[in-house]
Amino acid sequence: MKNSLSNQDITLIGGGVMSLTLAVLMKEVNPNTKVTLIERLHECGMESSQALNNAGTGHAGNCELNYTPIKNGSVYLDRAIEVNEMFETSLQFWAYLDKKYPQFKPKKFLRKTPHISFVKGEANIAYLKKRYEAISKEPLFEEMEFTTDRKKIKAWAPLLISKKDEDSSAAATKIAHGTDVNFGELTKQLLALLIKQPNVTIILNSDVKTIKLKKNHGWEIYYSNLLTKNKTVMYASNVFIGAGGKAISLLQQMKVKEASGYAGFPVSGKWLVCSNPLVVKKHNAKVYGQALPKSPPMSIPHLDLRVIEGKNTLMFGPFAGFTFKFLKYGSFFDLPKTIKINNIGTMIRVFSKNISLLLYLIKQSLQSSKNRMAELKYFYPDALDEDWSLMDAGKRVQIMKGCPKEGAKLEFGTEIIFTKNKTLAALIGASPGASVSAHSMLNVMTTMFNLTNDKTIKEMVPGYGISLNKNPKILSQIRKKIYSQLGLN
Repeated sequence: MKNSLSNQDITLIGGGVMSLTLAVLMKEVNPNTKVTLIERLHECGMESSQALNNAGTGHAGNCELNYTPIKNGSVYLDRAIEVNEMFETSLQFWAYLDKKYPQFKPKKFLRKTPHISFVKGEANIAYLKKRYEAISKEPLFEEMEFTTDRKKIKAWAPLLISKKDEDSSAAATKIAHGTDVNFGELTKQLLALLIKQPNVTIILNSDVKTIKLKKNHGWEIYYSNLLTKNKTVMYASNVFIGAGGKAISLLQQMKVKEASGYAGFPVSGKWLVCSNPLVVKKHNAKVYGQALPKSPPMSIPHLDLRVIEGKNTLMFGPFAGFTFKFLKYGSFFDLPKTIKINNIGTMIRVFSKNISLLLYLIKQSLQSSKNRMAELKYFYPDALDEDWSLMDAGKRVQIMKGCPKEGAKLEFGTEIIFTKNKTLAALIGASPGASVSAHSMLNVMTTMFNLTNDKTIKEMVPGYGISLNKNPKILSQIRKKIYSQLGLN
């Protein structure tokens, strides 16, 4: 065992968009900060940040209907407003980097792409209209359009409307300033900014085995190089675990009190990807629908245009499935290894209450090509089998945890766990994930280093600490400036 480097101000575990965003934020606030990042794979951004692995991009609450459920007869808007404001934080941060660094080019990873919600059937149409009437009154969403006119829907997204179902009723909403984000490209650009800074160390092909609290405060990080098998210990005052599904495993191994009772519920994914450029050319939107009956929120399908390696790519899905792996490049022992005395009760209660979800995921894993195409044809009735092929997506690890009212519950969002002394933080969970990376990492940084009033934060994110939805004038000013700069007008 050898020692590595002098004491670091912060060590980041995992080389995805979250860790890199946090690192860049910290270097902007204090350029002298000593930062080390440890990544298990041979390069950064290969797991959930990679373009095909990410289940959804540009999450802003515009078209994701699971963010606006019906509660007591009314459409609940709080989550959609929250997510939209968090995404605006990301846009402001990227605009700041664009202005400061000539080599940072948002137009390589960020593209204006309309966000559309699309439904069929009278009950779903009634819901979508009710949602529109409520949400379009909010300043964040006042530009939303609604229509039941099939010709207008076809103008928005030609693939959705076909003569095959011309007698069926349909409705759609649209926000023109939606976005597509290639988080793989963003990760590369953040890394390029970071490695030019002083006091930054990137360690690849290295797996963190354990983290221990030092007697005199700070942390000992034990890791091994997967190529040389050399084992090393590093010392850091603060630690952020942005290791995707592995975060749960590390927290358990450390016996972090604040994570006691937590467990991970891994979900796999697959895409149908279109290979016909003539079809791809007809679609310029992200189109989300309703979750199918008896299916979980994570299963909400979308017909999604993305730009991957400079090429327009049309994808449908992702089709969820059951898996034991917490990472795409993980192990089938990932789930079994996380079963502990402090969480086995939580897991049993969650699984027993969600038998239908388990059966759904297993059924999805075994789904035939014919059934997948049938789901696609709900959105694109004229789809041809020969134009589409199946590709693997990344893994999502949902949160299982105890709660006073229900005993245990399964959550479909993200959560940041801090140790009591606030010197270690870990991000767990899934959606909205990368789309709100700047907001999430500002939370980590300000909590860990008590930087709430730092003036640099307001320079990076002018709307920081302000509810944009409650301050429409400030919202308008920020959007006018930022959207023009980023090409989203």
